[in-house]
Amino acid sequence: MTEIDIRHFDHLAAAELRPLLLEVYAEIYAKDTENPAFTAVDRFAPGLDSWSSKPGWTCVVGYDSDGEAVGYAYGAPLPEGARWWGGLLTEVPADVTTETGTRTYALSELMVREPWRKTGTARRLHDALLDVRTEERATLLVRQTHTKVHALYESWGWQTLGDLRPRIEDAPLFHAMLLPLRNAQ
Repeated sequence: MTEIDIRHFDHLAAAELRPLLLEVYAEIYAKDTENPAFTAVDRFAPGLDSWSSKPGWTCVVGYDSDGEAVGYAYGAPLPEGARWWGGLLTEVPADVTTETGTRTYALSELMVREPWRKTGTARRLHDALLDVRTEERATLLVRQTHTKVHALYESWGWQTLGDLRPRIEDAPLFHAMLLPLRNAQ
């Protein structure tokens, strides 16, 4: 496993981190031919700003020994009445999607730059972000066409809840996934 220094940040550091997060995002999605309108940087930036302005937003960034960012992960707790589940296409009991503001942490992004993929970096960033959470569970969305990513999350203990299409123009179809959190209180 490649050694990296993982640093934790909250919403107070969002403005400082923004250029780095956008740079990594742009690099990772530069070759996206599947849905370039949905993954455009100018479309991602307002979502980043929205997420990172939430008081519960947290982010981890991994740095190599030269101080270069190798990847990041971030998310925030879902607020009471969250729109997150609004595009759910699979029927589930209402209590599964009921949010209290402290029940579910949404892992919004997990990105690793090419040279550090398949080194354990994604798992380290994932765990560093979620290991300190006190919510009962975490959720994330994986594009249904990204079968390898979906399988990777399943190998980490995530379970598919159902199909979800965000109510956003050009949004692809996703798998909504859940993970019980060990540190839930």
